[in-house]
Parts: sequence; C-alpha cells; structure tokens
Amino acid sequence: MTHQQELQTQLDAEILVPAQWPGRASQAAPPPLPRSVPRPVPVPVPVQPGHRFLIYKQDPSVTELGARLTYIPTVVLNGPMDVRVQTELQGVTPVARNISGDFVFTPGTPQFDCAHTFAVVRETIAMYERHNGGVPIPFAWNVGGNTERITVFPHAAEGANAFYTRTAKALKFLFFTPKGQPPSNVLFTCQSLDIVAHETGHAILDGLKPGWLSADAPPQTGGLHESFGDITAIFLALAQPDQADALVSLTKANLHDRSFLAELAEQFGKALGMPSGLRNADNDLKLSEVGNEVHAISQVFTGAVYDILADLYTFELSRQQRTKDAAVVLIETASALCKLVFDAIVASPATGARYVDVANKMLQASANRGDPAVYRTFIRNRFAVREITTAATPLRDLMSGQMAMTEAAYTGDGQDVTEVEPHDENSASLLASQDRSRCCGTMQMPEYQVIPEEKLARGGSLEDDDILRSQLDELRSTFS
Repeated sequence: MTHQQELQTQLDAEILVPAQWPGRASQAAPPPLPRSVPRPVPVPVPVQPGHRFLIYKQDPSVTELGARLTYIPTVVLNGPMDVRVQTELQGVTPVARNISGDFVFTPGTPQFDCAHTFAVVRETIAMYERHNGGVPIPFAWNVGGNTERITVFPHAAEGANAFYTRTAKALKFLFFTPKGQPPSNVLFTCQSLDIVAHETGHAILDGLKPGWLSADAPPQTGGLHESFGDITAIFLALAQPDQADALVSLTKANLHDRSFLAELAEQFGKALGMPSGLRNADNDLKLSEVGNEVHAISQVFTGAVYDILADLYTFELSRQQRTKDAAVVLIETASALCKLVFDAIVASPATGARYVDVANKMLQASANRGDPAVYRTFIRNRFAVREITTAATPLRDLMSGQMAMTEAAYTGDGQDVTEVEPHDENSASLLASQDRSRCCGTMQMPEYQVIPEEKLARGGSLEDDDILRSQLDELRSTFS
C-alpha cells in the first residue's frame, strides 16, 4: 500500500457519520419515499353504445360472402327495436340481446331472421340519411309531429313475395317452399339482403315522394320506384367494405363481370326457375323494348345507373389506383353516385316524374358539385343509349369503343350539356297505363292502385277506408 492510500484509509476511519456519533444510538436508514402508481391513459368511450348483428351479406346461396357480423352504431332495444324500426314475429319477439349487448344468433333460426332483417333495414335507412346530411328521412306517415315506427315482419305470411305497405306502416317478408322441394326447404325472403333493401327502398322513397306510388302516374314513375329498390340494394352492398373488397377480388375490378352485385336476389330468382337472380342490373334493355310493363321499365333505368357506376369506377380507378386501394375507390365512387341519384330524386317533381326529370337533375347536381365533365358525359351517354333521353353528346365514340374513359374533361363534342330532352315523348312508358303484373308486392298493393294520386301525394297515414273510399261514398249516396 502506498503512503497516499494509507493516509486516505486513516482519514476515512476518523470521519463519523451522524448515526455513529458518540453517545447517540444507532438508527436505521429512513424508509424510501413511496413511488407513485402509474395510471393508465383513459380509454375513449363511444358517444353512444352500438350493437353487433350477424347477417347474411347477400343471401344463404351466396356462399363466398355467407353470414358476417355488422355493426349498428345506435341504441337498439330488445325486439330488435329502435326509434325508427320495430320487429314483430309472433312467439319469437322480442328477441333479447346477449350479455355483450349484441344480436348474434344461429343462422336459420327465427331469432336470426329477426335480427338480420332489422339490421338490413336499419343500414338502408342510415345510408340514405347520410346522403341527406344526417337529417332523418320521414316515413310517409311522419307528418305533423307523428313519430310512429315502421314495423318489420320477417315471417309475415306464406307466399313468394315481399312488400311495403303505408296503410299498415310495415315491411312484410313472406316465405314459401319452391316447387319440387321438400316441405323442410322453406325459402324466407327476409334472409336476402337484396330483397330487404329493395322493400326498404320503397318505404324511404314513399317518404320522400309520397305521390310516386300511385298507379295513376305514368309507367316511368312506377319504374322509378321499382328501380330505386334495386339500386338501393346495389348501393347498400357497396357501402360495406367487406362486400366491396370481395367484389373487386372476384371481378378483378370489372363491374361488368358476372357477380353477386348485378344479380339481385339470387336465391329467390333460382327458386322461381330463373337462371340467376330475380333481376340483372347489368342489362342492355331499352325503353322501346319494354312497353308499359313497370317491372321491365324499371330495369332500363337500373341498367343505365349500373353502367354509369361502372364508367365512373373505371375513370376514378385509373386516376387513383396509385394512391388508394381499389375497393376504397369503389366504395367512394358508389357513395358519390348514390348521393347524386338521391339528390336528383329529391329535386324531381312530386308527381308524374319521368326518367328524363331524374337524368337532368343528376346532370345539374353533378355540375353544381364540381364533378369532372366526363361524369356528365357518362350520364348523358348511358341514358341516351337506353332511349331515355336524346343524345346531346354524340354516341359514336361510346358505340365504337373509342371513348376516352379516363379523360376528365371529355365531352365528345366540347359541350357540357346539363339538360336533355326525352327520347320519345310518345313512348308507352310515358302515356300508357301502368302494367304492374310482374312487379314486387309493394307495387301491387290495393292502396296504391285505387287511392287517388293527390291523396297519396299529401302524405300522412292511410286507413282501410281510404282504399274503399269510392265504394263507401257510393253506399252513402244510396243509403241517404
């Protein structure tokens, strides 16, 4: 040890800490200060609770989609029931939520059918309310402070149909056994998302335009109602990311490829002996080919809207494919077109609306919101090809396959026209009486056949006596 180390050792021995001072007892070291317990960051709580529902994304026959969970972000009571919709199935409802607050039931059970049907109705209403700026859309009877719900009957009665009725304030879905099938193979129309969305579309449109269901209107007005139901099913499917993603994958982003989107109500159509769905939105029908039969007339308008959707998607995908997923582009494109159709219908005449009225409102709404000019070229072309409107834009590029589908400013002739004329003002679809023989149950309800158009157009509740009004008046005259 060096001299310096010895000196340091001696100094250390002479230094006393306080506990070692002479005459003072040895003391323990003071306890450490308590450490603060970390508090977790609070988890954000939803503004209001929501519920999960298990639903068929199309129908039981569309196995590539099957049954999946969907989320309804509003308060739903046992029933299911909320502020706008209630469910009724004798001996089954009210259906109760599980311990997690969800309506998840085994497919093929009455409880599942109640939950599935309610959820699809609710999603359809919510979709259009989003396009209405979040403002609730009244049912036709919601006037003067009336807040009565619409009642959904998943198993209303036996039969191969479904319908909306203003008189009963209800959506009724029937069931039947297809020909040649054993009695156990019952087909429930409520299990089809397309059918439920279609009939809910009738209810929504009746709230927006209560005069359009009248059989006194031109066949095209009836066609608008039937078509609105079909395009509602299409737009609802494309509002759901899993369906949009599946569609893009199945078709390689080609909406004209055969798919579950264009074939509406597949299971129901096959049960009735049709090769695919009940209707095909991707069709080539023209007004000159359909006469005054409303079901066929509706497919002309539906086909035009479907072609416009496919054109818009081709254009938007070409300019956004490097920045967005193809399914996201499809969802956004479909939503934009749905909004355009919705706004056009709201702006159309209260009674006697024609296809050209809606087409012109679509053109004007598109221009007002600043869409590229090619949007309106697509609209003009597709309605003109269907013989709905005059060809304000030359069709040579479209018909020859030379149209610049990805050019934002394309108009064909440099004219960005926002008003066109009907193709044929003497068309049977405008002048003849409506033939509703092949329409869905809604269009065949007696209330829309015999109640005067002006009475329907005023909105409000309907009673059975309104249907029998002319006969009752005759009896009163006879008995007076």
